[in-house]
Amino acid sequence: MANGERVVQPFSAREDVREHQFKQVWTQELDDVFADVARYYDRANHVASLGLWNWFRDSFLSTIEVKSGQRVLDVCAGTNAVGIALLHKQPDLEVHAIDRSEAMQEVGRQRATQRGLHIESVIGDVHKLPFPDNHFDVVTLQYASRHLRIMDVAKEIQRVLKPGGHFHHSDMLRPDNKLVEQLYYGYLRACLTFTAAIFRSGNAALNCRDYFISTLRMFYSADEFSQLLRHLGYQEVSSMTLLGGMVGFHKATKAPADSTG
Repeated sequence: MANGERVVQPFSAREDVREHQFKQVWTQELDDVFADVARYYDRANHVASLGLWNWFRDSFLSTIEVKSGQRVLDVCAGTNAVGIALLHKQPDLEVHAIDRSEAMQEVGRQRATQRGLHIESVIGDVHKLPFPDNHFDVVTLQYASRHLRIMDVAKEIQRVLKPGGHFHHSDMLRPDNKLVEQLYYGYLRACLTFTAAIFRSGNAALNCRDYFISTLRMFYSADEFSQLLRHLGYQEVSSMTLLGGMVGFHKATKAPADSTG
């Protein structure tokens, strides 16, 4: 194997490796991290992205088509940025949110209430969505996949989607270009330290700075994530990337009920 060449593994094997590497953080540390950062999460993202955060969000939202009366689920909803934006776009949506962090969702509930909006919130494990089969027209997931056994979550999302329903995904991804990738990690190290200092992050967040870089190193590129979705049986998979593949959006469709694929 050439120096630096990536080993191509089946998706299930890659997910096993990711879970083995990060399970302690996922199960024992992330709740404290998000409880720490919830109060300044959105402001910190604006700073860390050099003011591009709204552009990222608006670019993602531009890929999501919603219709009057549809039922939407926002997975790992955090502070409800996507749910709030979709309600502004289509006020009569029925929007549900699920997140493991009560602190993040409390901020999200406050943000929605201040705008006169209602989002039905559930605190729980997104690997086992507490919703019936074929229930949602649209499901969204943003900026959380690196902290999940994402293959299992994507299967659950597929289960709760109605046939023909759409899954919209957004996250920081691993760039294909090696130089861009290394510059990306270097910038993230610097900005994580800087934002931690100006927002006075607690020990939980400070101790996870290396983790955030490691999760990206072991995550998927935009093309690999498209392949994963196709592997799971999603149809009409499309993607777009920003900043050389540092951020990516995916759209995929659950097969119609009469599909034999």
